[in-house]
Amino acid sequence: SLKNEWVPATGYVSFSDAAHAITDYIVGYYSALRPHEYNGGLPPNESENRYWKNSNAVASFC
Repeated sequence: SLKNEWVPATGYVSFSDAAHAITDYIVGYYSALRPHEYNGGLPPNESENRYWKNSNAVASFC
């Protein structure tokens, strides 16, 4: 979980520091790299990419 994996035991100095660090965690690790059991062990970004690659597009905007 976010609390166990990323938030320091001493907390953050400011709200801004917390917001920046947590955003980095979510964008840089949680969604991009961290495996999720629900997605068959894939990170959310990879799972979504595979979903869109394998889905039939209704329309194309080129």
